[in-house]
Amino acid sequence: MTTNPPFFTTTMAPLLSGKISVNLIWYGNFKPTQRAIISDFITSLSFSGPEIQPSVPTWWKTTDKYYHLVNPKRPSSSLSLSLGRQILDENYSLGKSLTGEQIVQLASMGGQSNAINVVLTAADVAVDGFCMSKCGTHGSSSSKGAHVKGKNYKFAYIWVGNSETQCPGQCAWPFHQPVYGPQSPPLVAPNNDVGIDGMVINLASLLAGTATNPFGNGYFQGPKEAPLEAASACTGVYGRGAYPGYAGELLVDHSTGGSYNAHGANGRKYLVPALYDPSTSSCAILV
Repeated sequence: MTTNPPFFTTTMAPLLSGKISVNLIWYGNFKPTQRAIISDFITSLSFSGPEIQPSVPTWWKTTDKYYHLVNPKRPSSSLSLSLGRQILDENYSLGKSLTGEQIVQLASMGGQSNAINVVLTAADVAVDGFCMSKCGTHGSSSSKGAHVKGKNYKFAYIWVGNSETQCPGQCAWPFHQPVYGPQSPPLVAPNNDVGIDGMVINLASLLAGTATNPFGNGYFQGPKEAPLEAASACTGVYGRGAYPGYAGELLVDHSTGGSYNAHGANGRKYLVPALYDPSTSSCAILV
């Protein structure tokens, strides 16, 4: 358990709430098996079948504690995520080098109310800042089509890139040798896809940030321009005993050798990041 300073928040911080669809916009070439790994992860967040612990739903429940901070009298399940539409853009409609503005343009293809629109870019797509300073981003944009009581509606979006060929040492650790810092042997990816399993880690982190700091004035530490959020406040922590260069003690699938810390839907296994628990001021881990 790693202790961090308390989270800063504005009074009654706006969090995402209600039933929210997670729409996936696939930009570029992804195999059906790759799309299934990520869509199954989204399904796992609210999976209601028999759970094998530790599980993805249990991991996600840490975000409930932020809703308790906003209003302790409300039920903890203030946010319910479900898999929404999947949109394929396999012909690279905007080319293979994208700006931040083009990411928002792609994100707007999804639903613009009660939605998180996730843009997933293929391994051969360059995005401004990708690999240099980020593995993905989240933010919000005003909807041009949806108006609520005469006001523009803001929709939340996420972008995550497949780093497998461009920078796996930065964006797919611990499934690839790190570029900087202490060196340790890479772990085997639980779904046997370094790029996609790395995307799951970054998507998980950004989903937690989107839920708890959707519009930039929710829960975070540090400067608003470069906030540490629910998962990024615990970067590099996946299991007990983690330290820089070491992900921590994890479970191992003896048939594949893959390292994981959470069971998901359809028999999946995933590695998900520790989330900052505001009730204990520490990084909450599953294993």
